[in-house]
Amino acid sequence: MSVVKVNRVASKKDFQRFIRFPQEVYRGDPNWVPPLIMDVKDKLDIKKNPFFEHAERELFLACRDGAVSGRVVAVIDHHHNSFHEEKVVFFGMYESLNDLNTAKALLETVAAWGKAKGMDTLRGTVNLSMNEECAFLLEGFDSPPAVMMPYNPRYYNDLMDACGLVKARDLYAFLLARDHESAAKVQGIVDKIKESTTVTSRPINLKKWEEEAEKIIFVYNNAWVKNWGFVPWTENEMKDIIKKLKQVADPDLVIIAEDKGQPVGFSFALPNLNELLIKINGRLLPFGIFRMLLGRKKIKGIRMLVFGVLKEYQHTGLAYLLAEEMKRRGFGKGYQWAELSWTLETNEAVNKFATSIGGNIHKKYRIYETKIEGKG
Repeated sequence: MSVVKVNRVASKKDFQRFIRFPQEVYRGDPNWVPPLIMDVKDKLDIKKNPFFEHAERELFLACRDGAVSGRVVAVIDHHHNSFHEEKVVFFGMYESLNDLNTAKALLETVAAWGKAKGMDTLRGTVNLSMNEECAFLLEGFDSPPAVMMPYNPRYYNDLMDACGLVKARDLYAFLLARDHESAAKVQGIVDKIKESTTVTSRPINLKKWEEEAEKIIFVYNNAWVKNWGFVPWTENEMKDIIKKLKQVADPDLVIIAEDKGQPVGFSFALPNLNELLIKINGRLLPFGIFRMLLGRKKIKGIRMLVFGVLKEYQHTGLAYLLAEEMKRRGFGKGYQWAELSWTLETNEAVNKFATSIGGNIHKKYRIYETKIEGKG
């Protein structure tokens, strides 16, 4: 039996092997959406990505008989650990062949790296934080993922189980069809909040993008504070995400709710750019950018990736107002479906809300964890 060796990525050559290895894993898989190579490189760049102002990482490659058989990034997010009073080392960007020895070697390497730095829990996959792509796809392998959602071979979950990892949390994605009619009860809630409160809703003003984005982030950082895994964005992370989202956002799909001029809620959806990314194999140049530009009007779906409502407005029906406004605008522009993702399996209130506005669970995801044995 060949031996699996895991080494730290220390050269430009190994970094390129790390970046390109997924091509080997997903060759021939029609549902895999190759990420933009330039985006992956920027994400991992400790000088460019403001995430690394409060986090550290190490890249590892697993090789068997001289050929790459897996990769992983080990991450310690000091902001997360401080916020949640945990000692977690995350593993992320996990990819491997269907080889148990490779999986074990990669996870043991991350655990050892984390233990040496005082961590006591291994958790993943998280790419690179819970504010980004996270979890392994568990159910729903028959279609490509929505934008900024993960995808992986079925066997990844078997490998995690075989390595002794257990479920930390499951995540849900709900699908909403365009032809769904809102239940009378939901419409009644929407009508009531319009008639009995001073809350108004409107699409974002693109000419005041930075100012509007700050309102969204204010609500996000306050509304999500009690959610499992949530970590508020830092100021520099805010600026970075604002810059990136401005390039791809549809202003009609970003809705802000205000009460007497003050932000109290928002809903944020993105056109499903994966419908275009799946066609350009991770490269914008030389022709990928033209496919992206010309194809945007042909996108069929949207991802409703986040709702935020301040605590004092969470039982007023405001979430229903935002959802109905989002559906009206999105489907009114010709989009055929919407995915609401992700939600925590344990968040009964949000899952009940997703179902009440016409959503049905069509994909499930899992984050795994295990305790790291011994002392660092």
